[in-house]
Amino acid sequence: MKPLAFLGVETSLSGRRWTGPAGEEIRLSEAMVQATGLDAAVCRVLTARGVACEEALGYLTPTLRELLPDPRSLRDMGIAAERIVRAMAAGERIAIFADYDVDGGASAALLLDWLRAQGRDATLYVPDRIDEGYGPNPTAMRTLAGAHDLIVCVDCGTLSFEAIAAARGTDVVVIDHHLGAETLPEALAIVNPNRQDETGDLGHLCAAAVVFLVLVEANRQLRDAGRATPNLMQMLDLVALATVADVAPLIGVNRALVTQGLKVMAQRARPGLTALSDVAGLGTAPTAYHLGYVLGPRVNAGGRVGRANLGARCLSARDPHEARALADKLDELNRERREIETAVRDAALAQAEARGLDGPLVWAAGEGWHPGVVGIVAARLKEATNRPAVVIGLEGGVGKGSGRSVHGVDLGHAIQRLAAEGLLLKGGGHRMAAGLTVEQDRIEDAMARLGDLLAREGAGSTGPRDLRLDAPLMPGAATPELVARIEAAGPFGQGSPAPRFAFPDVAILNCRQVGANHLKVSFGDGLGARLDGIAFDAWESPLGQALAGHGGARFHLAGRIEVSHWGGRQRVELRLEDAARAGS
Repeated sequence: MKPLAFLGVETSLSGRRWTGPAGEEIRLSEAMVQATGLDAAVCRVLTARGVACEEALGYLTPTLRELLPDPRSLRDMGIAAERIVRAMAAGERIAIFADYDVDGGASAALLLDWLRAQGRDATLYVPDRIDEGYGPNPTAMRTLAGAHDLIVCVDCGTLSFEAIAAARGTDVVVIDHHLGAETLPEALAIVNPNRQDETGDLGHLCAAAVVFLVLVEANRQLRDAGRATPNLMQMLDLVALATVADVAPLIGVNRALVTQGLKVMAQRARPGLTALSDVAGLGTAPTAYHLGYVLGPRVNAGGRVGRANLGARCLSARDPHEARALADKLDELNRERREIETAVRDAALAQAEARGLDGPLVWAAGEGWHPGVVGIVAARLKEATNRPAVVIGLEGGVGKGSGRSVHGVDLGHAIQRLAAEGLLLKGGGHRMAAGLTVEQDRIEDAMARLGDLLAREGAGSTGPRDLRLDAPLMPGAATPELVARIEAAGPFGQGSPAPRFAFPDVAILNCRQVGANHLKVSFGDGLGARLDGIAFDAWESPLGQALAGHGGARFHLAGRIEVSHWGGRQRVELRLEDAARAGS
Protein backbone atom coordinates (compact mmCIF):
# COMPACT_ATOMS: atom_id res chain seq x y z
CA MET A 1 0.00 0.00 0.00
CA LYS A 2 1.34 3.39 -0.98
CA PRO A 3 2.07 5.53 2.10
CA LEU A 4 0.28 8.85 2.54
CA ALA A 5 2.03 11.86 1.09
CA PHE A 6 3.85 13.95 3.70
CA LEU A 7 1.82 17.10 4.51
CA GLY A 8 -0.55 15.91 1.79
CA VAL A 9 1.83 16.98 -0.98
CA GLU A 10 1.16 14.70 -3.94
CA THR A 11 2.64 17.08 -6.51
CA SER A 12 4.97 19.88 -5.40
CA LEU A 13 6.01 22.94 -7.39
CA SER A 14 8.84 20.87 -8.87
CA GLY A 15 6.52 17.95 -9.64
CA ARG A 16 7.54 15.72 -6.76
CA ARG A 17 5.62 13.68 -4.23
CA TRP A 18 6.69 14.23 -0.63
CA THR A 19 7.15 11.24 1.65
CA GLY A 20 8.01 11.19 5.34
CA PRO A 21 8.19 9.05 8.45
CA ALA A 22 5.47 6.44 8.96
CA GLY A 23 3.62 5.84 12.21
CA GLU A 24 6.01 3.23 13.63
CA GLU A 25 9.02 5.40 12.84
CA ILE A 26 7.39 8.35 14.62
CA ARG A 27 6.62 6.18 17.65
CA LEU A 28 10.23 4.97 17.85
CA SER A 29 11.61 8.50 17.58
CA GLU A 30 9.28 9.72 20.35
CA ALA A 31 10.45 6.86 22.57
CA MET A 32 14.06 7.84 21.81
CA VAL A 33 13.34 11.41 22.91
CA GLN A 34 12.00 10.14 26.24
CA ALA A 35 14.91 7.74 26.81
CA THR A 36 17.81 9.98 25.74
CA GLY A 37 16.68 13.59 26.16
CA LEU A 38 17.84 14.37 22.62
CA ASP A 39 16.00 16.85 20.42
CA ALA A 40 12.96 15.46 18.62
CA ALA A 41 14.45 16.46 15.25
CA VAL A 42 17.68 14.60 16.04
CA CYS A 43 15.73 11.50 17.10
CA ARG A 44 13.73 11.62 13.86
CA VAL A 45 17.00 11.69 11.91
CA LEU A 46 18.49 8.80 13.88
CA THR A 47 15.36 6.65 13.67
CA ALA A 48 15.11 7.20 9.91
CA ARG A 49 18.64 5.82 9.60
CA GLY A 50 17.82 2.67 11.53
CA VAL A 51 19.54 3.63 14.79
CA ALA A 52 18.03 1.85 17.80
CA CYS A 53 17.24 3.76 20.96
CA GLU A 54 19.97 2.03 22.98
CA GLU A 55 22.55 2.85 20.28
CA ALA A 56 21.68 6.52 19.90
CA LEU A 57 24.20 8.18 22.21
CA GLY A 58 27.09 6.00 21.00
CA TYR A 59 26.11 6.62 17.38
CA LEU A 60 26.66 10.34 17.86
CA THR A 61 30.31 9.82 18.83
CA PRO A 62 31.84 7.28 16.40
CA THR A 63 35.43 6.34 17.28
CA LEU A 64 38.04 4.22 15.55
CA ARG A 65 38.88 2.62 18.89
CA GLU A 66 35.40 1.09 18.94
CA LEU A 67 34.78 0.55 15.22
CA LEU A 68 38.09 -0.17 13.45
CA PRO A 69 38.20 -3.86 12.49
CA ASP A 70 41.20 -6.12 12.97
CA PRO A 71 43.07 -5.82 9.65
CA ARG A 72 44.02 -9.50 9.87
CA SER A 73 40.36 -10.44 9.47
CA LEU A 74 40.93 -9.89 5.72
CA ARG A 75 42.55 -12.61 3.64
CA ASP A 76 46.15 -12.09 2.49
CA MET A 77 46.52 -9.13 4.85
CA GLY A 78 49.61 -10.46 6.65
CA ILE A 79 51.31 -11.41 3.38
CA ALA A 80 50.62 -8.03 1.77
CA ALA A 81 51.76 -5.98 4.74
CA GLU A 82 54.89 -8.09 5.26
CA ARG A 83 55.90 -7.74 1.61
CA ILE A 84 55.44 -3.95 1.67
CA VAL A 85 57.39 -3.67 4.93
CA ARG A 86 60.18 -5.84 3.55
CA ALA A 87 60.42 -3.80 0.34
CA MET A 88 60.52 -0.57 2.34
CA ALA A 89 63.14 -1.84 4.77
CA ALA A 90 65.41 -3.19 2.03
CA GLY A 91 65.10 -0.15 -0.21
CA GLU A 92 63.61 -2.19 -3.03
CA ARG A 93 62.17 -0.52 -6.10
CA ILE A 94 58.41 -0.11 -5.58
CA ALA A 95 55.78 0.92 -8.14
CA ILE A 96 52.23 1.97 -7.28
CA PHE A 97 49.65 1.34 -10.00
CA ALA A 98 46.57 3.43 -9.12
CA ASP A 99 43.13 4.01 -10.59
CA TYR A 100 42.54 7.51 -11.96
CA ASP A 101 39.70 8.53 -9.62
CA VAL A 102 39.72 10.05 -6.11
CA ASP A 103 39.82 6.66 -4.41
CA GLY A 104 42.78 5.55 -6.49
CA GLY A 105 44.60 8.86 -6.04
CA ALA A 106 44.04 8.89 -2.28
CA SER A 107 45.11 5.24 -2.01
CA ALA A 108 48.35 6.01 -3.85
CA ALA A 109 48.96 9.11 -1.74
CA LEU A 110 48.51 7.05 1.43
CA LEU A 111 51.22 4.60 0.36
CA LEU A 112 53.52 7.40 -0.77
CA ASP A 113 53.04 9.22 2.55
CA TRP A 114 53.84 6.07 4.52
CA LEU A 115 56.96 5.31 2.46
CA ARG A 116 58.26 8.89 2.49
CA ALA A 117 57.83 9.09 6.26
CA GLN A 118 60.50 6.36 6.37
CA GLY A 119 62.82 7.87 3.81
CA ARG A 120 61.60 5.80 0.87
CA ASP A 121 59.69 6.61 -2.31
CA ALA A 122 57.88 4.83 -5.14
CA THR A 123 57.09 5.20 -8.81
CA LEU A 124 53.50 6.38 -9.36
CA TYR A 125 51.70 5.03 -12.43
CA VAL A 126 48.14 6.06 -13.30
CA PRO A 127 46.75 4.79 -16.64
CA ASP A 128 45.21 7.15 -19.16
CA ARG A 129 41.42 6.77 -19.11
CA ILE A 130 41.03 6.93 -22.91
CA ASP A 131 44.22 5.29 -24.19
CA GLU A 132 44.55 2.54 -21.57
CA GLY A 133 41.20 2.30 -19.81
CA TYR A 134 40.53 1.17 -16.26
CA GLY A 135 42.96 -0.99 -14.32
CA PRO A 136 46.28 -2.68 -15.02
CA ASN A 137 47.06 -3.56 -18.63
CA PRO A 138 49.70 -6.03 -19.84
CA THR A 139 51.94 -3.45 -21.53
CA ALA A 140 52.16 -1.15 -18.51
CA MET A 141 52.60 -4.01 -16.04
CA ARG A 142 55.31 -5.60 -18.15
CA THR A 143 57.18 -2.28 -18.31
CA LEU A 144 56.86 -1.67 -14.56
CA ALA A 145 57.97 -5.22 -13.77
CA GLY A 146 61.15 -4.69 -15.75
CA ALA A 147 62.24 -1.85 -13.49
CA HIS A 148 60.74 -2.69 -10.08
CA ASP A 149 60.84 -5.39 -7.42
CA LEU A 150 57.29 -4.86 -6.16
CA ILE A 151 54.13 -3.51 -7.81
CA VAL A 152 51.24 -2.49 -5.56
CA CYS A 153 47.93 -2.09 -7.41
CA VAL A 154 45.46 0.12 -5.55
CA ASP A 155 41.74 0.48 -6.29
CA CYS A 156 42.16 -1.94 -9.20
CA GLY A 157 43.59 -5.33 -10.11
CA THR A 158 41.09 -7.83 -8.73
CA LEU A 159 39.97 -8.88 -12.23
CA SER A 160 43.26 -8.16 -14.05
CA PHE A 161 44.30 -11.73 -14.85
CA GLU A 162 46.25 -11.07 -18.05
CA ALA A 163 47.90 -7.88 -16.82
CA ILE A 164 49.16 -9.40 -13.58
CA ALA A 165 50.40 -12.47 -15.46
CA ALA A 166 52.42 -10.08 -17.65
CA ALA A 167 54.35 -8.92 -14.57
CA ARG A 168 55.78 -12.40 -14.02
CA GLY A 169 59.07 -12.22 -12.11
CA THR A 170 57.98 -9.26 -10.00
CA ASP A 171 55.80 -9.53 -6.90
CA VAL A 172 52.36 -7.95 -7.27
CA VAL A 173 50.17 -6.97 -4.31
CA VAL A 174 46.58 -5.92 -5.01
CA ILE A 175 44.69 -3.71 -2.54
CA ASP A 176 41.17 -3.20 -3.87
CA HIS A 177 37.47 -3.19 -3.10
CA HIS A 178 35.85 -4.02 -6.45
CA LEU A 179 33.84 -7.22 -6.75
CA GLY A 180 35.94 -10.30 -7.36
CA ALA A 181 35.23 -13.27 -9.61
CA GLU A 182 35.18 -16.93 -8.59
CA THR A 183 38.92 -17.09 -9.28
CA LEU A 184 41.62 -14.52 -8.65
CA PRO A 185 44.73 -13.40 -10.58
CA GLU A 186 48.03 -15.00 -9.61
CA ALA A 187 49.29 -12.14 -7.47
CA LEU A 188 51.35 -12.55 -4.33
CA ALA A 189 48.47 -11.14 -2.27
CA ILE A 190 45.01 -9.73 -2.98
CA VAL A 191 43.51 -7.81 -0.08
CA ASN A 192 39.90 -7.08 -0.93
CA PRO A 193 36.82 -7.27 1.33
CA ASN A 194 34.75 -8.01 -1.79
CA ARG A 195 36.60 -11.20 -2.76
CA GLN A 196 34.09 -14.00 -3.09
CA ASP A 197 35.81 -15.93 -0.31
CA GLU A 198 35.40 -13.04 2.15
CA THR A 199 32.48 -12.68 4.55
CA GLY A 200 31.45 -9.31 3.06
CA ASP A 201 31.31 -7.70 6.50
CA LEU A 202 33.72 -4.99 5.32
CA GLY A 203 32.39 -4.77 1.78
CA HIS A 204 31.39 -1.13 2.34
CA LEU A 205 35.03 0.03 2.56
CA CYS A 206 36.55 2.04 -0.29
CA ALA A 207 40.02 1.14 -1.54
CA ALA A 208 41.73 3.87 0.49
CA ALA A 209 40.18 2.47 3.67
CA VAL A 210 41.53 -0.97 2.76
CA VAL A 211 44.97 0.56 2.13
CA PHE A 212 44.69 2.21 5.56
CA LEU A 213 44.05 -1.21 7.14
CA VAL A 214 47.09 -2.63 5.31
CA LEU A 215 49.20 0.19 6.77
CA VAL A 216 47.78 -0.44 10.25
CA GLU A 217 48.98 -4.02 9.92
CA ALA A 218 52.32 -2.87 8.46
CA ASN A 219 52.82 -0.56 11.45
CA ARG A 220 52.03 -3.43 13.79
CA GLN A 221 54.72 -5.54 12.14
CA LEU A 222 57.18 -2.65 12.40
CA ARG A 223 56.43 -2.20 16.10
CA ASP A 224 56.88 -5.92 16.69
CA ALA A 225 60.32 -5.56 15.13
CA GLY A 226 61.12 -2.64 17.45
CA ARG A 227 61.00 -0.01 14.69
CA ALA A 228 59.41 3.44 14.64
CA THR A 229 56.13 3.82 12.74
CA PRO A 230 54.55 6.65 10.72
CA ASN A 231 51.56 8.49 12.21
CA LEU A 232 48.57 7.00 10.41
CA MET A 233 46.03 9.23 12.15
CA GLN A 234 47.36 12.22 10.20
CA MET A 235 46.61 10.35 6.97
CA LEU A 236 42.90 9.98 7.69
CA ASP A 237 42.11 13.11 5.65
CA LEU A 238 42.86 11.04 2.54
CA VAL A 239 40.66 8.16 3.71
CA ALA A 240 37.78 10.53 4.45
CA LEU A 241 38.03 12.16 1.03
CA ALA A 242 38.06 8.82 -0.78
CA THR A 243 35.23 7.35 1.30
CA VAL A 244 32.85 10.19 0.47
CA ALA A 245 33.96 10.79 -3.13
CA ASP A 246 33.69 7.07 -3.98
CA VAL A 247 30.14 7.05 -2.59
CA ALA A 248 30.94 4.41 0.01
CA PRO A 249 28.04 4.12 2.46
CA LEU A 250 28.58 6.16 5.61
CA ILE A 251 27.91 3.32 8.02
CA GLY A 252 29.99 1.50 10.62
CA VAL A 253 33.69 2.28 10.60
CA ASN A 254 33.24 4.57 7.58
CA ARG A 255 31.52 7.09 9.85
CA ALA A 256 34.49 7.12 12.21
CA LEU A 257 37.00 7.35 9.34
CA VAL A 258 35.22 10.35 7.84
CA THR A 259 34.57 12.05 11.19
CA GLN A 260 38.22 11.81 12.23
CA GLY A 261 39.46 12.57 8.73
CA LEU A 262 37.51 15.83 8.62
CA LYS A 263 39.17 16.88 11.88
CA VAL A 264 42.60 16.21 10.35
CA MET A 265 41.65 18.10 7.19
CA ALA A 266 40.60 21.13 9.23
CA GLN A 267 44.22 21.42 10.42
CA ARG A 268 45.24 22.29 6.82
CA ALA A 269 48.45 20.30 7.17
CA ARG A 270 48.33 18.57 3.77
CA PRO A 271 49.55 20.98 1.07
CA GLY A 272 47.48 19.39 -1.69
CA LEU A 273 44.14 19.50 0.11
CA THR A 274 44.89 22.98 1.43
CA ALA A 275 45.61 24.22 -2.10
CA LEU A 276 42.48 22.57 -3.49
CA SER A 277 40.40 24.15 -0.71
CA ASP A 278 41.87 27.55 -1.48
CA VAL A 279 41.32 27.43 -5.25
CA ALA A 280 37.74 26.30 -4.59
CA GLY A 281 37.18 29.26 -2.25
CA LEU A 282 36.40 27.02 0.71
CA GLY A 283 36.57 29.40 3.66
CA THR A 284 35.25 27.13 6.42
CA ALA A 285 36.22 23.79 7.91
CA PRO A 286 35.31 21.09 5.37
CA THR A 287 32.26 18.88 5.71
CA ALA A 288 31.35 15.64 3.98
CA TYR A 289 29.44 17.75 1.44
CA HIS A 290 32.63 19.59 0.51
CA LEU A 291 34.48 16.29 0.05
CA GLY A 292 31.87 14.98 -2.37
CA TYR A 293 30.96 18.13 -4.27
CA VAL A 294 33.86 20.59 -3.98
CA LEU A 295 37.18 18.78 -3.48
CA GLY A 296 36.36 15.39 -4.99
CA PRO A 297 35.39 16.70 -8.45
CA ARG A 298 38.61 18.69 -8.69
CA VAL A 299 40.78 15.68 -7.81
CA ASN A 300 38.81 13.64 -10.35
CA ALA A 301 39.16 16.23 -13.11
CA GLY A 302 42.67 15.13 -14.08
CA GLY A 303 41.54 11.57 -14.70
CA ARG A 304 38.42 12.69 -16.55
CA VAL A 305 39.68 15.28 -19.05
CA GLY A 306 43.40 15.85 -18.38
CA ARG A 307 46.49 14.01 -17.21
CA ALA A 308 45.45 11.00 -15.16
CA ASN A 309 48.08 11.31 -12.41
CA LEU A 310 47.43 14.96 -11.48
CA GLY A 311 45.03 14.11 -8.64
CA ALA A 312 47.35 11.63 -6.94
CA ARG A 313 50.31 13.98 -7.38
CA CYS A 314 48.40 16.87 -5.82
CA LEU A 315 47.23 14.79 -2.85
CA SER A 316 50.75 13.49 -2.19
CA ALA A 317 52.62 16.76 -2.85
CA ARG A 318 54.82 17.95 0.02
CA ASP A 319 55.84 21.33 -1.38
CA PRO A 320 53.07 24.00 -1.07
CA HIS A 321 54.13 25.71 -4.31
CA GLU A 322 53.96 22.46 -6.27
CA ALA A 323 50.62 21.64 -4.62
CA ARG A 324 49.17 25.02 -5.59
CA ALA A 325 50.31 24.67 -9.20
CA LEU A 326 48.70 21.24 -9.41
CA ALA A 327 45.53 22.48 -7.71
CA ASP A 328 45.27 25.39 -10.16
CA LYS A 329 45.56 22.98 -13.08
CA LEU A 330 42.94 20.65 -11.59
CA ASP A 331 40.60 23.60 -11.02
CA GLU A 332 41.02 24.61 -14.67
CA LEU A 333 40.33 21.06 -15.84
CA ASN A 334 37.29 20.91 -13.57
CA ARG A 335 35.82 23.95 -15.31
CA GLU A 336 36.46 22.27 -18.65
CA ARG A 337 34.88 19.08 -17.32
CA ARG A 338 31.74 20.98 -16.30
CA GLU A 339 31.27 22.36 -19.81
CA ILE A 340 31.62 18.91 -21.37
CA GLU A 341 29.38 17.39 -18.72
CA THR A 342 26.58 19.91 -19.31
CA ALA A 343 26.30 19.05 -22.99
CA VAL A 344 26.33 15.29 -22.36
CA ARG A 345 23.95 15.58 -19.39
CA ASP A 346 21.32 17.52 -21.35
CA ALA A 347 21.44 15.03 -24.24
CA ALA A 348 21.38 12.02 -21.91
CA LEU A 349 18.45 13.32 -19.86
CA ALA A 350 16.43 14.09 -22.98
CA GLN A 351 17.09 10.59 -24.30
CA ALA A 352 16.23 8.96 -20.96
CA GLU A 353 13.01 10.95 -20.65
CA ALA A 354 11.98 9.91 -24.15
CA ARG A 355 12.58 6.28 -23.19
CA GLY A 356 10.70 6.70 -19.89
CA LEU A 357 11.75 7.19 -16.27
CA ASP A 358 9.41 4.74 -14.56
CA GLY A 359 11.39 1.53 -15.11
CA PRO A 360 14.03 0.00 -12.83
CA LEU A 361 16.91 1.46 -14.90
CA VAL A 362 17.56 4.81 -16.57
CA TRP A 363 20.10 4.74 -19.37
CA ALA A 364 21.37 6.70 -22.35
CA ALA A 365 24.03 6.25 -25.04
CA GLY A 366 25.49 8.71 -27.48
CA GLU A 367 28.12 8.95 -30.19
CA GLY A 368 31.22 10.85 -29.14
CA TRP A 369 30.22 11.36 -25.51
CA HIS A 370 33.43 11.92 -23.57
CA PRO A 371 34.26 8.80 -21.50
CA GLY A 372 35.58 11.04 -18.74
CA VAL A 373 32.13 12.45 -17.91
CA VAL A 374 29.77 9.51 -18.46
CA GLY A 375 30.11 8.47 -14.81
CA ILE A 376 29.24 11.87 -13.40
CA VAL A 377 26.34 12.22 -15.85
CA ALA A 378 25.08 8.82 -14.69
CA ALA A 379 25.22 10.16 -11.14
CA ARG A 380 23.14 13.18 -12.20
CA LEU A 381 20.53 10.93 -13.83
CA LYS A 382 20.41 8.75 -10.72
CA GLU A 383 19.85 11.80 -8.51
CA ALA A 384 17.15 13.17 -10.80
CA THR A 385 15.19 9.92 -11.10
CA ASN A 386 15.92 7.89 -7.97
CA ARG A 387 16.91 4.98 -10.21
CA PRO A 388 20.16 3.23 -11.09
CA ALA A 389 21.55 4.93 -14.18
CA VAL A 390 24.00 3.97 -16.93
CA VAL A 391 25.47 6.39 -19.47
CA ILE A 392 27.48 5.09 -22.45
CA GLY A 393 29.76 6.91 -24.87
CA LEU A 394 30.01 5.37 -28.34
CA GLU A 395 32.99 5.30 -30.66
CA GLY A 396 33.84 2.94 -33.49
CA GLY A 397 30.97 0.57 -32.78
CA VAL A 398 31.94 0.09 -29.14
CA GLY A 399 30.38 1.70 -26.08
CA LYS A 400 32.24 2.52 -22.89
CA GLY A 401 29.92 3.35 -20.04
CA SER A 402 29.61 3.98 -16.37
CA GLY A 403 26.78 3.41 -13.94
CA ARG A 404 25.65 4.67 -10.55
CA SER A 405 23.23 2.93 -8.23
CA VAL A 406 20.80 3.75 -5.46
CA HIS A 407 20.83 2.48 -1.89
CA GLY A 408 20.05 -1.22 -1.62
CA VAL A 409 20.70 -2.13 -5.27
CA ASP A 410 24.02 -3.86 -6.10
CA LEU A 411 24.88 -2.53 -9.55
CA GLY A 412 28.40 -3.96 -9.66
CA HIS A 413 27.20 -7.52 -9.18
CA ALA A 414 24.58 -7.12 -11.90
CA ILE A 415 27.11 -5.68 -14.36
CA GLN A 416 29.51 -8.52 -13.59
CA ARG A 417 26.73 -11.01 -14.28
CA LEU A 418 26.05 -9.40 -17.67
CA ALA A 419 29.73 -9.78 -18.54
CA ALA A 420 29.63 -13.46 -17.52
CA GLU A 421 26.55 -13.96 -19.71
CA GLY A 422 28.40 -12.52 -22.70
CA LEU A 423 26.24 -9.40 -23.11
CA LEU A 424 29.22 -7.16 -22.31
CA LEU A 425 32.80 -7.26 -23.52
CA LYS A 426 33.80 -6.55 -19.94
CA GLY A 427 32.37 -5.01 -16.82
CA GLY A 428 32.70 -4.77 -13.07
CA GLY A 429 32.63 -2.45 -10.09
CA HIS A 430 31.08 -2.32 -6.66
CA ARG A 431 27.59 -1.87 -5.21
CA MET A 432 27.20 1.82 -5.99
CA ALA A 433 29.27 2.28 -9.16
CA ALA A 434 30.36 0.18 -12.11
CA GLY A 435 31.93 0.40 -15.53
CA LEU A 436 31.30 -1.55 -18.72
CA THR A 437 32.37 -2.02 -22.32
CA VAL A 438 29.75 -3.22 -24.81
CA GLU A 439 29.35 -3.69 -28.54
CA GLN A 440 27.03 -1.02 -29.89
CA ASP A 441 24.58 -3.47 -31.44
CA ARG A 442 24.15 -5.27 -28.10
CA ILE A 443 23.37 -2.21 -25.94
CA GLU A 444 19.57 -2.56 -26.11
CA ASP A 445 19.69 -6.24 -25.10
CA ALA A 446 22.25 -5.59 -22.36
CA MET A 447 20.27 -2.72 -20.83
CA ALA A 448 17.03 -4.70 -20.96
CA ARG A 449 18.69 -7.58 -19.13
CA LEU A 450 20.28 -5.19 -16.64
CA GLY A 451 16.90 -3.63 -15.92
CA ASP A 452 15.45 -7.09 -15.21
CA LEU A 453 18.27 -7.93 -12.79
CA LEU A 454 18.00 -4.61 -10.96
CA ALA A 455 14.21 -4.87 -10.69
CA ARG A 456 14.67 -8.09 -8.71
CA GLU A 457 16.64 -6.06 -6.15
CA GLY A 458 13.90 -3.46 -5.80
CA ALA A 459 15.04 -0.84 -8.29
CA GLY A 460 12.10 1.25 -9.44
CA SER A 461 9.93 0.40 -6.43
CA THR A 462 9.79 4.05 -5.34
CA GLY A 463 8.54 6.94 -7.39
CA PRO A 464 11.14 8.55 -9.61
CA ARG A 465 10.29 11.94 -8.16
CA ASP A 466 9.67 11.12 -4.48
CA LEU A 467 11.26 13.56 -2.03
CA ARG A 468 11.98 12.01 1.35
CA LEU A 469 11.61 14.35 4.36
CA ASP A 470 12.69 13.56 7.90
CA ALA A 471 10.42 15.78 9.97
CA PRO A 472 8.49 19.05 10.13
CA LEU A 473 10.29 21.98 11.74
CA MET A 474 9.22 25.47 12.77
CA PRO A 475 11.40 28.49 11.85
CA GLY A 476 11.93 29.38 15.51
CA ALA A 477 13.35 25.92 16.24
CA ALA A 478 16.00 26.14 13.51
CA THR A 479 18.92 27.39 15.61
CA PRO A 480 22.69 26.99 15.17
CA GLU A 481 22.65 24.76 18.23
CA LEU A 482 20.09 22.41 16.63
CA VAL A 483 22.10 22.26 13.40
CA ALA A 484 25.20 21.30 15.41
CA ARG A 485 23.30 18.52 17.19
CA ILE A 486 21.94 17.21 13.89
CA GLU A 487 25.44 17.30 12.36
CA ALA A 488 26.58 15.03 15.20
CA ALA A 489 24.34 12.36 13.64
CA GLY A 490 26.50 12.56 10.52
CA PRO A 491 28.61 12.56 8.56
CA PHE A 492 25.96 12.46 5.87
CA GLY A 493 26.30 11.03 2.40
CA GLN A 494 25.72 7.71 0.66
CA GLY A 495 23.70 5.37 2.86
CA SER A 496 23.01 8.17 5.34
CA PRO A 497 21.56 11.12 3.41
CA ALA A 498 21.65 14.61 4.84
CA PRO A 499 18.35 15.27 6.64
CA ARG A 500 15.66 17.26 4.89
CA PHE A 501 13.05 19.16 6.87
CA ALA A 502 9.69 20.64 5.93
CA PHE A 503 8.64 24.06 7.21
CA PRO A 504 4.84 23.77 7.03
CA ASP A 505 2.36 26.56 6.35
CA VAL A 506 4.75 29.52 6.32
CA ALA A 507 4.27 33.02 4.95
CA ILE A 508 6.64 34.38 2.29
CA LEU A 509 7.98 37.67 3.64
CA ASN A 510 10.39 38.47 0.84
CA CYS A 511 11.51 36.83 -2.37
CA ARG A 512 14.08 38.14 -4.81
CA GLN A 513 16.57 37.13 -7.45
CA VAL A 514 20.27 37.01 -6.53
CA GLY A 515 23.10 36.34 -8.93
CA ALA A 516 22.34 34.99 -12.37
CA ASN A 517 19.41 32.73 -11.56
CA HIS A 518 19.34 32.11 -7.80
CA LEU A 519 16.40 32.62 -5.48
CA LYS A 520 16.60 34.25 -2.04
CA VAL A 521 13.56 33.94 0.18
CA SER A 522 12.62 35.00 3.73
CA PHE A 523 9.71 33.31 5.45
CA GLY A 524 8.01 33.23 8.83
CA ASP A 525 5.44 31.37 10.87
CA GLY A 526 3.37 34.36 11.97
CA LEU A 527 4.67 34.12 15.53
CA GLY A 528 7.66 36.41 15.06
CA ALA A 529 10.22 33.85 13.95
CA ARG A 530 11.69 34.14 10.44
CA LEU A 531 14.29 32.31 8.41
CA ASP A 532 16.14 32.90 5.17
CA GLY A 533 16.51 30.36 2.41
CA ILE A 534 18.30 30.06 -0.90
CA ALA A 535 17.63 27.93 -3.96
CA PHE A 536 20.33 27.79 -6.63
CA ASP A 537 19.46 28.02 -10.33
CA ALA A 538 15.79 28.27 -9.37
CA TRP A 539 14.60 31.83 -10.13
CA GLU A 540 13.19 30.99 -13.56
CA SER A 541 11.85 27.59 -12.44
CA PRO A 542 8.21 26.93 -11.47
CA LEU A 543 9.41 26.96 -7.84
CA GLY A 544 10.96 30.42 -8.18
CA GLN A 545 8.09 31.96 -10.09
CA ALA A 546 5.46 30.64 -7.66
CA LEU A 547 7.29 32.01 -4.62
CA ALA A 548 8.06 35.33 -6.31
CA GLY A 549 4.39 35.77 -7.21
CA HIS A 550 3.03 34.37 -3.95
CA GLY A 551 0.31 37.02 -3.57
CA GLY A 552 0.06 36.36 0.15
CA ALA A 553 -0.44 32.61 -0.21
CA ARG A 554 1.17 30.31 2.33
CA PHE A 555 3.55 27.49 1.45
CA HIS A 556 5.24 24.37 2.74
CA LEU A 557 9.02 24.72 2.16
CA ALA A 558 11.45 21.79 2.13
CA GLY A 559 15.21 21.45 2.20
CA ARG A 560 18.31 21.13 4.32
CA ILE A 561 19.27 23.50 7.12
CA GLU A 562 22.83 24.72 7.51
CA VAL A 563 24.73 27.44 9.35
CA SER A 564 25.90 30.47 7.39
CA HIS A 565 28.94 32.35 8.69
CA TRP A 566 28.44 35.45 6.56
CA GLY A 567 29.84 38.66 8.06
CA GLY A 568 31.22 36.91 11.12
CA ARG A 569 27.74 35.97 12.34
CA GLN A 570 26.20 32.54 12.64
CA ARG A 571 22.76 32.26 11.10
CA VAL A 572 20.69 29.27 10.07
CA GLU A 573 19.74 29.17 6.41
CA LEU A 574 17.47 26.80 4.50
CA ARG A 575 18.98 25.26 1.36
CA LEU A 576 15.62 25.26 -0.38
CA GLU A 577 14.93 22.24 -2.60
CA ASP A 578 11.17 22.24 -3.07
CA ALA A 579 7.90 23.89 -2.07
CA ALA A 580 4.18 23.28 -2.23
CA ARG A 581 1.14 25.47 -1.69
CA ALA A 582 -0.26 24.92 1.81
CA GLY A 583 -3.76 23.49 1.81
CA SER A 584 -3.65 22.58 -1.86
